[in-house]
Amino acid sequence: MTLGLVPPPHRVTTAQLQAAYPFVAEGGLGTRGAYIGRDLFGGAFAFDPWELYAAGRLTSPNVLVIGQIGRGKSALIKTWVWRELVFGRHVWIVDPKGEYDALARACGITPIQLVPGGSVRLNPLDAGPQPGDLLRRQTELLVSLAAASLGRPLTPRERAATELALAAASSRVRCPTLPEVVDALLVPTPQAAREIHTDVVSLAADGREVALELRRLVEGDLRGMFDGPTTPGIDLDAPVVVLDLRALYGSAALGILMTCATAWLQSAFRTSDQVRRLVVVDEAWAVLSDLAIARWLRSSFKLSRAFGVANVTVLHRVSDLAAAGAEGSEQVRLAQGLLADAETRVVYGQPPGEVERAKELLGLTTTEAELLPRLPRGVALWKVGMRSFLVQHQLGRLEAPLVDTDARMVSPG
Repeated sequence: MTLGLVPPPHRVTTAQLQAAYPFVAEGGLGTRGAYIGRDLFGGAFAFDPWELYAAGRLTSPNVLVIGQIGRGKSALIKTWVWRELVFGRHVWIVDPKGEYDALARACGITPIQLVPGGSVRLNPLDAGPQPGDLLRRQTELLVSLAAASLGRPLTPRERAATELALAAASSRVRCPTLPEVVDALLVPTPQAAREIHTDVVSLAADGREVALELRRLVEGDLRGMFDGPTTPGIDLDAPVVVLDLRALYGSAALGILMTCATAWLQSAFRTSDQVRRLVVVDEAWAVLSDLAIARWLRSSFKLSRAFGVANVTVLHRVSDLAAAGAEGSEQVRLAQGLLADAETRVVYGQPPGEVERAKELLGLTTTEAELLPRLPRGVALWKVGMRSFLVQHQLGRLEAPLVDTDARMVSPG
């Protein structure tokens, strides 16, 4: 080569480039899956939890997405689930803020709007087609709801009264409703009392506080959503199902309501339909803030593989996991335990005060942790199994209307 002359460009494949520049060109996760965007240290970045699970590169399909407001996490979720539809995936979304209307319209479906005193009801005790111990699952849900409402764990007497009330209601119909359980708590049967060698008056006293708290979902300010049989005609086989809870976003009981909604969705999981589903729980801090509900959510995550479900939990900050309770408490351990059940973590920009917590909880290297406050909008650190990627999310021209959450801020008054 003549000194001073620039050699002609050398065209290679990405596989060859990896060999030539092994510390610059990342091999990526392959091309099987929905396109996410550009790997800043490689080429295109695609992701699908089921493809990676089948390839033995993940042991859990669940995903945790963390990001400050305005950093791009909502845009990622909406475009990702939109692109996954092409592969035949279905999506169920618990939407506490009403942010998925545009996605629903694009899919030709109408969100299921839950409003106190409204016309749509969902029975969280729906049996569904799941095999296994239905009564146990229903009991755990009722105990979680009651403990969250009471703000404390149930006593052994209260739990026994709840179990007996559910059994009494279930003896009449396979799928009881909350009003029937409340009635059975307030007016227990002699047979139920005999089962634990007590009398009807004592058993009614044991379950009275639980009944009065659950009554809030039946007759109180939260009535008209979960207090009867599920409204006929709701299409759970649609590619996208959106549960719209925006009317309740300011409620202190949001976590309880989100739990009821998620329980109803889970009752419809079927092992026989071969459909793979993404279940998106946005604003998950509302669910993690209560110990009983956090326990229930953790157990539901454990069912993901059996039903072909990938749970997608969305938070604002890493500290949301630590803020679920007092330091060292079971509540915090349960919240942080969700990390072990979400082998894919997508972390958008975090404030400097979150860096040390993120490094500790997410197992980041020092370099990765230092990057978090510097990540621009749309760029996230992806931790997929033992591998790390910096990914620039790419938004298609036709996808822009699906993700615009700034319209009210930038449109003329």
